[in-house]
Amino acid sequence: MTTNQNTEEQETESTEPPVQGQPEISEAELQQMIAALYKHGELALQTFYQDEYEVDGQVVSHPMYGPLFTYRLLDVNKNPHSVGFFMNELVQNFQKNEDPALWMSSFFVDILRGERSRLLPPPPQNEEEAKYLFDQIIVPHCANSCRSEFPDEPVHVDIDIHPEHGPVVEAGFPSITDGNNVVAMPFHFLLALHLLNRDTADPLITGLYRIREEHGMDA
Repeated sequence: MTTNQNTEEQETESTEPPVQGQPEISEAELQQMIAALYKHGELALQTFYQDEYEVDGQVVSHPMYGPLFTYRLLDVNKNPHSVGFFMNELVQNFQKNEDPALWMSSFFVDILRGERSRLLPPPPQNEEEAKYLFDQIIVPHCANSCRSEFPDEPVHVDIDIHPEHGPVVEAGFPSITDGNNVVAMPFHFLLALHLLNRDTADPLITGLYRIREEHGMDA
């Protein structure tokens, strides 16, 4: 199958904190920026939900993706509903999105519809737990979601090894035989999304739509 490395790199780079070409800042300035960004997110959710939910959260450090911003909505019974965000995507949406509060709230929609509260899932503690998570939860979910999104088009979903990113989940259209037809997401990125209560299939589906657009399939 023809691979689409460009799509993969664009997706993964958009979530990584370092941005080449930006002037370096001191640790104190970085911490001030992180605190201000966290507060912007907290105020955005408080404004959106007003009296429906209390909002709190925290910032945690990820060894690969840097600061992760996690927010928790508490209903009247103090049941928590948690979602996390990468630093770069928060920065981009507060700079470019006309309604960042609406964007942030969209990630809580499915969680709030659930019958139970939903905390952030615990990370796998060993290789066996990580293997189970990918084999039984993440990869099947990505495959089912991608195929459900394009019911009239065969969708290939598999695991591959990328020379730079390591194990990846790839999805693509076998019907496309000329040019790029696959989007791939590294395991470490999908695991980070899972631990933030985010839909691991979303970046793959976004990449598949880009491929269709490149080939004029939705024109």
